[in-house]
Amino acid sequence: MIHQIDTSDNVAAFRALAEVTKEDFQNVVVPAVEKLVNQINEINFLLVLDTDIENFTAGAWLEDAMLGLKNLGKWNRAAIVTDSENIITFTNGFSYLIPGEFKGFKKLDFNKALNWVEGNI
Repeated sequence: MIHQIDTSDNVAAFRALAEVTKEDFQNVVVPAVEKLVNQINEINFLLVLDTDIENFTAGAWLEDAMLGLKNLGKWNRAAIVTDSENIITFTNGFSYLIPGEFKGFKKLDFNKALNWVEGNI
C-alpha cells in the first residue's frame, strides 16, 4: 500500500508499505502527481520505501513506468528514500537517462531528502 505524506505544495510525497499494487498507483500516486503537474507544471517527487522492492506487483511497476513516460518532460526532482544501496545507486544513475534530477537517500536522511525535493538545498 502507498500513503501520501503531507509536505509543501510543490511536492508529491509517498510512503510505500507492505505490498504495493497497481491500484495503489492509480488511486494515490497518479492523482497526486497529476494535480501537482496541473498546479506547478513540474514534478517534485519523494518516495520512502518501507517495504522490499519485491513487494511491488507487476501492475505497480507498469503504472509507475506509465506515469514516468506520460510526464517525461515534467520531472524536476525525485528522491527515493531507502536503506538499499542498490536502489540508491540505481536512482542516482536515473538522471542520466531521463530529464530531471534523481537522488537516493538513506532513511536516516529523510529530512535532507525532503528539503532537497522541496528545493530548499
